[in-house]
Amino acid sequence: MEKRLTGIGLMSGTSLDGLDIACCEFNFRYEKINFILHCAETLSYTEEWRQRLSTSMNTSGRDLMQLNHDFGVFCGKATDQFLKKHSLRVDFISSHGHTVFHQPQDGFSTQIGSGAVIFAQTGITTVCDFRSIDVALGGQGAPLVPIGDKFLFPDFEACLNIGGIANISFQKKNQRVAFDICAANIVLNELAAELGLKMDRGGELARNGRLISALLEELNADAYYEKSEKKSLGREWVEENVIKKIRGHQGSLHDKLRTMAEHIAFQISRVVKENQLNRILITGGGAYNDFLMERIRLLSGKEIVLPKNEIIEFKEALIFAFLGANRILKRNNSLSSVTGAIADSCGGCIYG
Repeated sequence: MEKRLTGIGLMSGTSLDGLDIACCEFNFRYEKINFILHCAETLSYTEEWRQRLSTSMNTSGRDLMQLNHDFGVFCGKATDQFLKKHSLRVDFISSHGHTVFHQPQDGFSTQIGSGAVIFAQTGITTVCDFRSIDVALGGQGAPLVPIGDKFLFPDFEACLNIGGIANISFQKKNQRVAFDICAANIVLNELAAELGLKMDRGGELARNGRLISALLEELNADAYYEKSEKKSLGREWVEENVIKKIRGHQGSLHDKLRTMAEHIAFQISRVVKENQLNRILITGGGAYNDFLMERIRLLSGKEIVLPKNEIIEFKEALIFAFLGANRILKRNNSLSSVTGAIADSCGGCIYG
């Protein structure tokens, strides 16, 4: 089978940087898949949108449904403007949405940004709600990106993404495994925000801070890190198990940034060494944190590869476009070896 599809991938992550929009072309030729990332950009959130999304888990049922509609309008209009700006014609839109609740142990994972509304705004077939089927099959509903890592980046032993949460995927005993490692930019950015900054650019604030040993020990001692694979994290967990611990310790914000960066580097390096991974592709906003990269290289002793900026910044949007293409072609887009579900599945609702 040979099939070409061009689509838009939309991704809104836990770090709340903005909406990533990527136009991607895929050539499916049996199990070999080639891709072209034609163009991509991030539409930064206004402070109002950051506030609405960051507090969405605490809103009423009615307000959450309103937010689901409103964010769908936002995504639809943003996509329409992107298509016009770049004079693009695509076969589909594939939207991850923005995660409000991720509680697979209770049988649900909720992403807002109505696919029906996106379709209504654009008139283009829209795929959304990728996690629900996997959760219904007993899986974590996450991570979903590893199937893209496997087929789109086969030259690397592992793919590590450092976004709001750091996650990794790699081949182990002839199957793909993946899991969330630890909280990352979601915490670093929140600490930086207390200094009136969007981020700790280059990790310079952390570099100039001092390690809070007691806090580092407490963060590293969390029971999550002793769990087996097939594990995932949500913002609720981060609030309770990371941010609350950081707030409970004395120290300057620079010191807390330094300690959190060390925690991230330690947990990533631990996973890398335990699984004897050597050539690692790193993407996500954390790849631009020079101090964090230095700590990971030093603690892991492994080869860290940074790809072109467009892949660093838009790999998740690219892969969600890939998941959408798989859904349209009725190919599996979720791996049970990764999520813990009883079977691989082809997830996503299609509108249009």
